[in-house]
Amino acid sequence: MENSGKELKIPLRVALVALLCGFIMRIMEIPYTAGVIFVSFLSIGLLYSVRFAKKPVKRPVTYVKMILVLFWTTNGLLRILDFPYTLIFQLGTAFTFILWFAMEGTAYFMDEDRKEKNTFIEIGWNFAMVLGVLSIIGGGLMHLMEWYYATTLLTVGLTIVTAYILKDIFKTSKEEQKDGNGGELQL
Repeated sequence: MENSGKELKIPLRVALVALLCGFIMRIMEIPYTAGVIFVSFLSIGLLYSVRFAKKPVKRPVTYVKMILVLFWTTNGLLRILDFPYTLIFQLGTAFTFILWFAMEGTAYFMDEDRKEKNTFIEIGWNFAMVLGVLSIIGGGLMHLMEWYYATTLLTVGLTIVTAYILKDIFKTSKEEQKDGNGGELQL
């Protein structure tokens, strides 16, 4: 079995599956759902904290992910307990998710090695991609509600996302030109 270097990968996945099953149970109004969701959120928070502690090299994006998981799991736990003031945890989750997505999000999904090697320029482009996607979503919702400036917001979002995609296309073609073996395959 191949070791990906990530601690507690399988227990975290089991906890996530249990959380999703708890959400399905809640929709179906099955008893003891709150307990399943509570234990799942608690397990995710504890397991990810142990995983974070065991990680030998901690980069800024690693801390952002840890804070994201802590805000998210704490919000889930407090919501299950009907704690009335969870807005700060929801805002913390949203802010850290946007920060993570700007720092690593698009590269995380596209990079096969999943290495954290983003420069400030790549972080800027990732942040632009986040703004573009949010502009498209916001513009689409505004268009459904027939609000003013919906078309403008959609256009801005589509322009940003198109620029991001074009940047990737031209970056890829430049890397192919630097290959140096004249397009021949080396066996």
